[in-house]
Formats: sequence, structure tokens, C-alpha cells
Amino acid sequence: MEDYQDEHPVFGEDSTRGGSRRARKRRGVGCIAAVLAILLLVAGGVLLVAAGVGKVKDLFGGPEDYSGTGSGSVVIEVHKGDTAAAIGRTLKSAGVVKSVDAFVSEASADQRSRSIQVGFYELAKQMSARNALDVLIDPANLIRAQVTIPEGLTVDQIVTRIADKSDFSKGQLRKVLAKAGQLGLPSYAEGEPEGYLFPATYEIKPDTTAAALVKSMVSRFKAAAGDLSLEQRAEAIGQSPHDVVTVASIIEREVKREEDLAGVAEVIDNRLAGRCPDTAGRLQMDSTVHYAAGANDSVFTTDEMRDSDSPYNTYKVAGLPPGPISAPGQAALEAALSPTDNGYCYFVAVNLETGETLFAKTASEHAANVAKLDEYCADSDLC
Repeated sequence: MEDYQDEHPVFGEDSTRGGSRRARKRRGVGCIAAVLAILLLVAGGVLLVAAGVGKVKDLFGGPEDYSGTGSGSVVIEVHKGDTAAAIGRTLKSAGVVKSVDAFVSEASADQRSRSIQVGFYELAKQMSARNALDVLIDPANLIRAQVTIPEGLTVDQIVTRIADKSDFSKGQLRKVLAKAGQLGLPSYAEGEPEGYLFPATYEIKPDTTAAALVKSMVSRFKAAAGDLSLEQRAEAIGQSPHDVVTVASIIEREVKREEDLAGVAEVIDNRLAGRCPDTAGRLQMDSTVHYAAGANDSVFTTDEMRDSDSPYNTYKVAGLPPGPISAPGQAALEAALSPTDNGYCYFVAVNLETGETLFAKTASEHAANVAKLDEYCADSDLC
């Protein structure tokens, strides 16, 4: 009896009974090849899966970011209307953060990022997005350089003050001022910046130039003059705008209190108009004599100062001086345009600390007020 136990059909081989030994050998080789193929497929699949996991990690493992607080220094500017993405682009461009996405992610998770203020900030390079955001959300980190110009300073005093409060040198500022034609001065300034650098507080940004700062002061003057309709109102009272600014500059130097400005404007107006007989059209203002002598921090004048031949010596020369002697503020400009109408011909400060000032219509009334100043000076070291 024949045995067929091992003669099951194999797909792809001869399925007739009694297959030869060679056929059985071929079937063994085929099995080995199939196993190897499967193993190769499995190994390839493992490699593909590993590569796929790496790709997934790249996609979902978080944006690229530096760590730590970085090093070095760089100044960036946050502009009005900047979004978190815009700030992120600025930071990445400056080398602060590694990616825009890292910064946006941190900003989105912190409500304080919505209150980042416009301005300049100093950061390090290669900071983590978190550390960069911490700098920007703290207003104390804004780079702020300010200079306040009070009313009544001369151009020289303004130059000194700016140089003391900024990185600009006096030489830089004077070079700018020497090019008066490039400052945007009003036509009635006659090419001179004295009196036309408006007293105010100015912010000096890292990219602010000396020329830009001075031009902004002139622009502020022109804005104030526009608000007051200075040119139109000067014409209405029969004065040139330049004369109004000159009067305002004298007023600014003569009294301390705003409530006294219009009274001094009236004294000037009455003396110029000859309504104060003993002055003969002369202003007789110590402030103009101080300006001529370069003694702008003085309180009183000397006989030598009053004997000067300077056109600013209003004890000798009738009428207004050639131009302003200081930078008047808006209140002084308003006073020059609208003096009081009380018949005042004289005034004197009777308290140099508070600035209390008394006005008089006659020489005898004025003498009585001067006596009060003498009393004050007897007990004060300010005289």
C-alpha cells in the first residue's frame, strides 16, 4: 500500500501525486525565502514607524526655543498695534528668541501680554521666550529718557539742561541750532531759535537724534501758537507775532506766578505806549539786562549792567529788545495777547520765595511796594 501522507498540494508547485525529491527540495528553499522576506518587511516597517514617530515629535513636541536668560544686549521696539506675532518676529529678527511660535505660545498663555506697552526695551540675545516675555510685560523695563524744559530758559540754558539729562553733547546741540533754517522755525522767528524752543517734557528714545529733538521743540511751539491763534490775534492788537513772543519771553522771566503774567503784560504795554510818563517808552526790565550780560540766574541788576550799550538794555533803549530772551510757555503767550486793563505802570516781587508780586499805577505806590521788598530782603538770604 502506498503512503500519501506527505503529499499535500503546495500552491505554485506540481500538485500531481508522487512528487519527486527535487520538488520537495525546491519547496524547502521557497519557505526560507518567504520567511526572510517577511522578516525584511517587518524590519522595514519598524524603521518606518520609528521615522514616523520622529516626525510626529517634530510636529507636536513644541516650537523651537532657547533656554535661560541669554547674554549680550539688544534694544528692540514695540510699535503701536503690534500683535504677539509681530513682536515675536521683531524678537526673532534681533536674535532674542529662537522662533516666533515659541513667543506667541508664551504670550497666548499669559494675559499680561495684552498690556505690553509701546516703546523700547533692552533684552539679551538667545533668551527663552518666557524670559523675553517677562521683560516686555514689566513697564519698569521700558527705556525712558526724558528731559523737562521749564518755562523761561534761554537757548543756552536749554542746551545745558538737555546735555545734562541725555547723551547729547552741547556741541551736537549747538551744531543743530546753528542750522536754524532746517529747524522748521515759523517765518516770524527771523531765523533765530531763541524763544521758539517750547518748554515741555520731551521723551528721548534710543533712535532720537539731536536734530529730531530740537525740531520737536519747534513743532511744539508752532502747535501752541496754532492753539492760541497767535498770528491772527497779534494782528488784531496791532503787533507782530515776533513782538508777542518777545513780550511773552520777558513776562516769563519777570514773575513766578501765573496769576501775575497778564499784569506784567499790561505794564509792558503801557510803557511801550508812553502811558507811563517817567519811563519815556523804556521798559526798564531787569530780565533784558540780565540777558545782555549773560547773568540769567541773577535777581537784581548792577549799575554796570544798566550802563551797557546792548540793544537788550531796556534801561537805555526804548521799545522792545530785538527778540525773545527766553522760551515762553503757553500761559505767558496768552498773557501777552490779553493783558489786564488796570492802569498798571509798575510791579515788584515782594517775596522772592513765593513770587508774590505787587502792582502799582503811580511812582509813589510803587515806592511803597519796593519798601516791602526791602523789608523782606532784610530777613532773607535770597536777596
